[in-house]
Amino acid sequence: MLKEKLAKRMNTFPLSGIRKVQAEAKELESHGENIIHMEMGMPDFDTPEYIKKACIQSIKDGHVFYTVGAGLLDLRKAISKKLEKENHLTYSTDEIVVTIGLSAGIFTVYAALLDAEDEVLIPNPVYPPYLNIPHLLGAKTIDYSLLEINNYQPDITEIENKITKKTKAIVIISPNNPLGSILTYDSLQHIAKLAIQYNLAVITDEIYERILFDKAVHYSIASFPHMKERTLTLNGFSKTYSMTGWRLGYIAGPKEIMPDINKLHGHMNSCATTFVQDAAITALTEEHEEVEKMVTAYQQRKDYLVRNLNKIEGISCTNPQGAFYLFLNIKKLGMTSEEAASYFLHTAHVALVPGTVFGSNGAGYIRMSFANSMKEIKTACFRIQAAVEKLKK
Repeated sequence: MLKEKLAKRMNTFPLSGIRKVQAEAKELESHGENIIHMEMGMPDFDTPEYIKKACIQSIKDGHVFYTVGAGLLDLRKAISKKLEKENHLTYSTDEIVVTIGLSAGIFTVYAALLDAEDEVLIPNPVYPPYLNIPHLLGAKTIDYSLLEINNYQPDITEIENKITKKTKAIVIISPNNPLGSILTYDSLQHIAKLAIQYNLAVITDEIYERILFDKAVHYSIASFPHMKERTLTLNGFSKTYSMTGWRLGYIAGPKEIMPDINKLHGHMNSCATTFVQDAAITALTEEHEEVEKMVTAYQQRKDYLVRNLNKIEGISCTNPQGAFYLFLNIKKLGMTSEEAASYFLHTAHVALVPGTVFGSNGAGYIRMSFANSMKEIKTACFRIQAAVEKLKK
């Protein structure tokens, strides 16, 4: 009976392709198979001890009640200082809203900006919520390509040709999930020029900004001339501080729009968890070498994988500059992305995500997360190589 009452939009709203792989891998594990999980974008490090202690102390101190919807003032002050120091951005505390994870931030920003029939430009490939949520709102996504042949930099002419009178915003993700690429200063400069010329809002996801390799540099587009007033910057604590289960993110944007962002966020979530916010203040203000140590480990894993996977006949990958993902080109294996991911899961017992989960330009690719131990990574490489050799027999 109740199924008949579901909104029609739910008939086409997809299950997360990443979670689908995870569920299949867990099912195999329940039958005794040893699966190496490289499907989830989840750091394998424990949350740093100093952050956990701060959370425990907050609970002991009785900080278990609602906060104001925008988040604890001290946390917004700490975020403001972080943005000024690391991103060259000046935001007052009333230009920041603390959300329950970055996912809630994505939904909130989209819901605040997009009316039905509005168009939003999104990269292809892209992290799936950026593709799926606009459709839920009745808006339309128009993709622009990030291709391996272009080192995953956008074609600015393509973007400009896709701008119409209905285009309201453009999404950028750098460092990128699923590609591990970083938008260059020149690419960002060109996007900023288009945003100003065509009066577009910019939604920038910078959740992986601290996870950088080989001396790569991250730039925040809101720091470019005349861009702060049209940019919404999304970030959070999940990746940098290995706080995925803590669910804490934030939105920074111009003062004229943030009361509406906060109003919508308040109706959806009331506020983020109080003692988690206290822990986040400590994360920002008392960090020493915890993040650097994690990034050093990611660098070592990335270097090992790039070196060894490129030795496997039929598989290749570019050298990512950020995040903790490899986008493996498997076109020479003669399989679709879905077939390859399924093959490696069932034959090599390595869980990977089909590239098509992230859009049509993911065809011929699979995403691998190297947020896993070096021991597991070495075993995964051995298993993948053995599985590829098996294809030749």
